[in-house]
Amino acid sequence: MSSEQEKINSYEIAKKQVDIATKYLDLDPGSVEKLKYTKRELIVHFPVKMDDETVRVFTGYRVQHNVSRGPAKGGIRYHPSVDLDEVRALAMWMTWKSAVVNIPFGGAKGGVQCNPKEMSLHEIEHLTRRFTWEISLLLGPEQDIPAPDVYTNPR
Repeated sequence: MSSEQEKINSYEIAKKQVDIATKYLDLDPGSVEKLKYTKRELIVHFPVKMDDETVRVFTGYRVQHNVSRGPAKGGIRYHPSVDLDEVRALAMWMTWKSAVVNIPFGGAKGGVQCNPKEMSLHEIEHLTRRFTWEISLLLGPEQDIPAPDVYTNPR
């Protein structure tokens, strides 16, 4: 199986994992079904001026899987292969991670389809500022707390 096929199936894999795990739990079917789907998904397309003065349009995602236990929390990754299904699956897994360690957060994840290895620090800064602006309607300490992830850092 190619990496593209695996990536496409990540959300379906996560939903199957819900089915497997819930066989051992006493949950009503409605709760099980709710765990398979995200609460909220935002897809943004946004322009960024590059160092050579050209403008590139990037696609970014922020997915909140579940906020029943508290605000959504999860990283933002920059990678050429980021897509909505991958971000959905990662947000779902963040929900589970928070629940397993019993912290009062739900799960979220974000990503921008880009290749940061081919971008300058200046371009990455512009990308980050613009993406954050685009998803800012979801962010805040009481609703969604982003964090670093693949090819991002605390800056």
